[in-house]
Amino acid sequence: MSISNTPTSAAPRARAVAQHIFTVIRTEKIAASLIRVHLGGADVFDAFVEGADSAKLAAADTYVKLLFSRPELGLTPPYDLDALRAQLSIEDMPVRRTYTVRQINYDERTIALDFVLHGDEGVAGPWAAHAAPGDLLVLSGPGGQYTPSGNPETSYLYIGDDAAIPAIAAALKALPARAHGQVLIEVADASGELPLTKPDDVAVRWVHRKDQTGRASYGVRLAAEVARLPRITTPVEVFAHGEREAMKAIRATLQGEWGLDRRAMSLSAYWAFGRSEDGFQAEKREPIGRIFED
Repeated sequence: MSISNTPTSAAPRARAVAQHIFTVIRTEKIAASLIRVHLGGADVFDAFVEGADSAKLAAADTYVKLLFSRPELGLTPPYDLDALRAQLSIEDMPVRRTYTVRQINYDERTIALDFVLHGDEGVAGPWAAHAAPGDLLVLSGPGGQYTPSGNPETSYLYIGDDAAIPAIAAALKALPARAHGQVLIEVADASGELPLTKPDDVAVRWVHRKDQTGRASYGVRLAAEVARLPRITTPVEVFAHGEREAMKAIRATLQGEWGLDRRAMSLSAYWAFGRSEDGFQAEKREPIGRIFED
């Protein structure tokens, strides 16, 4: 899942990868700011699965890259990006967005993606809000890295915002029944909360970013709540993903103050406030984009 707050730019030049053209089967509103889009097509689903790394498909944070083109241009997928670069201005090129796969249904041969809605802002959210059965969505992938270890001696600490809900939900579902730990998820307010399947000994706490005036600062309250947590001294496995500055602050708490080994943490930014995904991805190679100092 991805969040963007500025105008988009063209998808960066990259090596050609397989594009899978899925069809929208149905959509469902699962929270005030989340909509789930179910995608299918038996042949395309089979090609997607057969061409994928099985470990990435099984990961809790399995993700795909989506390509969106401007409807008024009438471009037909799959997109030949190299040819289009020679024909179109950078503003008219299809744009790429990264989203976590919420569900893979092998029986129905469908996948589901959850989209955060921000009115007319961005590209992916407005597309999802108006998606209808029969619409097409172009994607490539999958990628993915994190799967819970399942170690019964480990405490699990999951942290994120709206964008991380699909991965956190998948990780919770993958935990063994006797697992223990805690989850902190930041959403706008109570309307953003949703039920999660989890072990009984894993506590979920929702952090509301809006204050009494209705103002919202992404990640500030989440980072503050993490800073207030009692230090976990037993073996711990961390999955923390969300807004970039919040993740930097959370990293400082977990690594700098708690002394957690970097190898015990799956911690990174999914997005950055005020950046399109293309700008966010480009900044990963610069000091501003680094979560860990080393």
